[in-house]
Amino acid sequence: MTIDSIEAANRLAQDRLAHVREAIGRAARLTGRTADDITLIAVSKTQGSDAIRPLIEAGQRVFGENRVQEAESKWPVLREEHPDLILHLVGQLQSNKAGDAVALFDVIHSLDRLSLLTTLAKAMDAADKRVPCFLQVNIGAEPQKGGCPIADVPALIRSARDADIPLLGLMCVPPADVEPAPFFALLAKMVREEGLERLSMGMSGDFETAIMLGATDIRVGTALFGERPAARPIPGSGRGMIRNSRAG
Repeated sequence: MTIDSIEAANRLAQDRLAHVREAIGRAARLTGRTADDITLIAVSKTQGSDAIRPLIEAGQRVFGENRVQEAESKWPVLREEHPDLILHLVGQLQSNKAGDAVALFDVIHSLDRLSLLTTLAKAMDAADKRVPCFLQVNIGAEPQKGGCPIADVPALIRSARDADIPLLGLMCVPPADVEPAPFFALLAKMVREEGLERLSMGMSGDFETAIMLGATDIRVGTALFGERPAARPIPGSGRGMIRNSRAG
C-alpha cells in the first residue's frame, strides 16, 4: 500500500468507528447507560491485516473472529504489534478446535452443547487458563443454526458452573429477515432469570435495537469494515468458508 492509500484507509476507519460509537452512545443513553457500558466487538472475519490495522490505529481494541484457523493466520502477528488487543471467538466452535481456541482467544461466544463444554473444560485445565464464555442460544429454533435449544439452557448453565467455566452471559443470532426485537427481548429475559449479567446480541443492522433491549456486547462487522470480501477457502480444508448472512 502507498502512503496515500494508508492515510485514506485510516481516515475511513476513523470515520466508520466514530459513526458506530455515536450510534452506540445514542442507544445506550435511552437505557440510562453510556457507550462505555457497551463492548464493541469489531468482527474481522475474512478481513486481512491491511483492513484491520486502520481500525487498530483508530483506537479499536476488541475484535471478533468466526473461525479458529483463520484467526491463527493473522492475529498472532497483530497481537505482537499491539499486546493490548482483546480477541473474541464469535463463530461456531468445533470440539477438535477447542484447545486452539483456548490458547488464542480471550472470550468465546459459542458454547452451545455439553460435548463442547466437556472438551473446553479439559482444554482449559490443560492450559491452566479459564476463558470466559457466552452460552449461545438458538433463539429462533432454527435447525440450520448452532446454539443451545432454549429448553436446555438452564441445564447447560449448571454444567458450565460445575465445570468451573466462567460464564459471562448469553449470546444469540436472531432469524434473518424478521424483526429482531422480540428475540432480543426473550434473550434478555433469560439472562435475568438465570442470574447472568451480559448479553451478546446485535450486529451492524440492528445493534441499536439490541442495546435498547439490554445488549452489553455487540458484534459489528460491515458497519466498520464495509462489505466483506468473498469468502476464502480455508487452507487444507478443501472447502470454502460457511458464511452467516447476519454475522455482522
